[in-house]
Amino acid sequence: MTETVLPERLQTRLEPVVLDQKIEAAKAALLKHIKRSVYIYRVDCGGCNGCEIEIFGSITPVFDTERFGIKNMASPRHADILVYTGAITRAMRMPALRAYEAAPDPKLVVSYGACGCTGGIFHDNYCVWGGTDKLLPVDVYIPGCPPSPAQTIYGFAIALGMLGQKLHETHLVEAENEQAPFLHEGVPYRLRVEMEREARRLSGYHFGRELVNGFMDALTPENGDVLGSIDGLIHAEQDPRRVEVYAELKSILEKRIVGIA
Repeated sequence: MTETVLPERLQTRLEPVVLDQKIEAAKAALLKHIKRSVYIYRVDCGGCNGCEIEIFGSITPVFDTERFGIKNMASPRHADILVYTGAITRAMRMPALRAYEAAPDPKLVVSYGACGCTGGIFHDNYCVWGGTDKLLPVDVYIPGCPPSPAQTIYGFAIALGMLGQKLHETHLVEAENEQAPFLHEGVPYRLRVEMEREARRLSGYHFGRELVNGFMDALTPENGDVLGSIDGLIHAEQDPRRVEVYAELKSILEKRIVGIA
């Protein structure tokens, strides 16, 4: 009896699904930090019920928010995220506060829909105070009249990420005689301020600070070649926007210290 071997092109090869590295990292972080489903509780403060229809539409089998571990609860005492719909009316002020106080910490507040965000078409009504943020600290806004289920899921996903941060937040208390270390003490104060202002003007407060810190780290190379270190930083950067900011900071350095320009 002879063994029959099929040609390679006729043999079935199962290709396993491979996740992108970014997706794997995000999934691992989610499972590591939260490790459970997230429960939401809806509070209607005085709307037209259009937002409620879209919220319940997002938990149907078509969109199925429960596949992300997001579940609707019947009590605020079991909720992680409070979803406020409708404008804050005088009659619903106390129920809205009671729902907020009943939810355990840490909790997030989502302002849902145009009325929840700003008061909507009812903003100038005699019994309306405005959006949810007139009464409670809002973490996530989901605008729309009403928001679509896709917008709803996107907003809940943002809230989910923020909840992970709140669950693992840390509070640092300054010890006695403790002093915060100064960054880049070797850089003259006036030069440091000028570069920080220019970087923030070009890239905004957050990213400008990040870029100028990286630039000033390059000002203290081990071999003492400051300009060579900065040129290496610029040539190693592939983002043209960052390169432009580094070039402007280098120009300031040359004018202030080296005197080239």
